[in-house]
Amino acid sequence: MTPRQGTLAPAPPGAALATRLAFLAAGFAMGAWAPLIPFAKLNLGASEGQLGLLLLCLGVGSLVAMPATGYISAQRGARGMILSGWIGLVVLLPALMLVDSALTLGVLLFGFGAALGTIDVAMNVHGATVERRAARPMMSGFHAMWSVGGITGAGAITLLLSLGLGAFGAACVAAGLAALALLPAAPRLLRAQTPEAAPAFVLPRGVVLLLAGLTAIVFLVEGAILDWGALLIVERALLGREQAGLGFLLFSVAMTVGRLAGDRLVARLGVFRTMLWGSLLVMAGLALAIAGPGLALSMAGYVAVGLGAANLVPVLLSAAGRQTRMPAGLAIAAVTTAGYGGILLGPALIGFVAQASSLAVAFIAVGALMLALLWNAGRVTRI
Repeated sequence: MTPRQGTLAPAPPGAALATRLAFLAAGFAMGAWAPLIPFAKLNLGASEGQLGLLLLCLGVGSLVAMPATGYISAQRGARGMILSGWIGLVVLLPALMLVDSALTLGVLLFGFGAALGTIDVAMNVHGATVERRAARPMMSGFHAMWSVGGITGAGAITLLLSLGLGAFGAACVAAGLAALALLPAAPRLLRAQTPEAAPAFVLPRGVVLLLAGLTAIVFLVEGAILDWGALLIVERALLGREQAGLGFLLFSVAMTVGRLAGDRLVARLGVFRTMLWGSLLVMAGLALAIAGPGLALSMAGYVAVGLGAANLVPVLLSAAGRQTRMPAGLAIAAVTTAGYGGILLGPALIGFVAQASSLAVAFIAVGALMLALLWNAGRVTRI
């Protein structure tokens, strides 16, 4: 057996804790940024269109950093890249609240996105290594910490702002909390092992290309709920605009719960049935969200989508870490980058489809894409 097939020595006990803290801190920083966006807009006096272009810098920064992180992680291990991305998030989050220039904010958002993309790829590479060494499912639990961090970060900033603390002060508190998590994690992160023979850049191929495409579809579903779910609720006259965010809230909580139980679920069901039932649950949930009679069934649809999608990306990333066609670092970078592409570009494509037909038709098309996960569940299982 090769090391990637399961003969790696067990990871030190603290490595799993360090991975969880990395996911938690990254999710916390991203969640903290969301309630601060209106203050960044106010500092600039920017229009919605200008702000949209500036926020695009964050996504571009992530997409640029991810392939480089995969290469460096393959050559030198993920530890240094996790720490670099972590420090970048801690430093840049408060800085985003100080600028009143569009150019400066764009540069800082690019850097913030690059830090986020760096830690995202590196902690997934690290998590895949810890999981392989443990010889049991762990990736869903790691991703659950991202979800918990996102909810906690958004909640903490909202609470601080409600108590009268200014945006910069709230951002400093959030950055300080994220930095505190770094202290116990840093010495427990795995040191670099033997470098993998990785080229500086390689297009994903074979099974990695498949995993990247499937991951993009799952992230597209998440992006559809994030960006269009509330509007779908309003169009169906289920709730007013002020309460329409309930759908995404239920989706987020369901996904977090699903991931917290995900490792045990994957261990019990296996990869094939996890993908099979998860995909079917997403499709059923989307159907309820689109056409479920009454508010309760429609909201149950958002819960079903969250539960169904919860463990699909962790399973796909675990497979990217196990495959042998490419170095694990580059494979996970490719799959993660494709996922970001899905969540960034997918909602825009949904908008075009909705304009040409209707939002319901666009959501039906998203549900149809989930058939690809059903069709390829067996192939992913054999990796």
